[in-house]
Amino acid sequence: MSVADLPVAPPVAPMLAKLSRQLPVGDYLYEPKWDGFRAIVFRDGGDVEMGSRNELSLTRYFPELVAALQAALPPRVVVDGEVVVVGEAGLDFEALSQRVHPAPSRVRLLAQRWPAWFVAFDLLALGDHDLRGEPFAQRRQRLEGILAHPAGSVRLTPCTRDPAVAQDWFERFEGAGLDGVVAKPASLAYMPDKRAMTKVKHERTAEFVVGGFRWYRPGPAGGRGPGPAAGEGAAAAPAAVGSLLLGLYDRQGQLCHVGVIGAFPAAERQRLVEVLAPYMSPGPEHPWSTWAEAVAGAGTRLPGARNRWNATKDMSFELLRPVLVAEAAYEHLQGNRLRHLAQFRRWRPDRDPLSCTYEQLEAVVPVELAEVFGAGQVARAGQVARAGQRSGHP
Repeated sequence: MSVADLPVAPPVAPMLAKLSRQLPVGDYLYEPKWDGFRAIVFRDGGDVEMGSRNELSLTRYFPELVAALQAALPPRVVVDGEVVVVGEAGLDFEALSQRVHPAPSRVRLLAQRWPAWFVAFDLLALGDHDLRGEPFAQRRQRLEGILAHPAGSVRLTPCTRDPAVAQDWFERFEGAGLDGVVAKPASLAYMPDKRAMTKVKHERTAEFVVGGFRWYRPGPAGGRGPGPAAGEGAAAAPAAVGSLLLGLYDRQGQLCHVGVIGAFPAAERQRLVEVLAPYMSPGPEHPWSTWAEAVAGAGTRLPGARNRWNATKDMSFELLRPVLVAEAAYEHLQGNRLRHLAQFRRWRPDRDPLSCTYEQLEAVVPVELAEVFGAGQVARAGQVARAGQRSGHP
């Protein structure tokens, strides 16, 4: 037996979602949006393969999930879902990111320290049948049948047809580390690599100190300093800013690196060079001046540390006098850092940098994942039914 013999064989690009700031209403099924690694699970007997969003294998990084998936799933099946790590305060994406490591001994150690879960939310194949052409409502019903009593580290995501319930999840479940809500048309076929669903995510704004920046380096390698490394006979590209490093003051008055603003249009990248030029001589008293030489310790993320996804990527940065204040949109705080890239909104010359503190960020009420899995309602046979009994906290 081999997963290559399944009616839907790897690699498969997962179906994607387009962003909306408003929950769509109509013939939709709604689910919480999980914050983890997207994974399509292929099982054929004793063979289990987990394919990533980029159609690469995740299996070797999560050996503890292989046995759990064999125990929970039918002998021949393809399931779409999310790999997550559950921490004391809900989903822990930082711990999940640490799980991707090249050394087998380290993989085994991390599997014990931060064991992963798989949360299922779509069914692509069952037995010898390719289900991708079926409406999502029918695929969901079949998925509920094979995971009627999920337990341990393999779970079924909650689902509802009621937009009021979905809105409640959106507002309440962020405290467990969830990203928002996904809306799927009930009649939707599975469309690999297409943004056919809708995701509604949290967005807030705050003011941040801009304490540094990285030069824009196009291409897979890039060079140090502004612009790409010029090849023989090639003209150097104009200097451009790639990203801004954001800081907030904690209660001890320390300027903490909390995240990054990126994804600027090309013209804006070049204009930012002029905007930042007057602030490029920060002096040795800058609170981040020693970070270029620092080594990231456990649980620490410094902006000059090696990129865990690409060891050859240049992560060096330039310091700025910490006087510029930018208003930026962000989704949520995980620990003491922004979970995703922030989006630039405007400069705030009227703001005192010392007023840019953690206190301005909205505090999210914690929610246990047991409440998420026991919440709301699920769609069964085209109608809404209760999700079942509340599960215990892992």
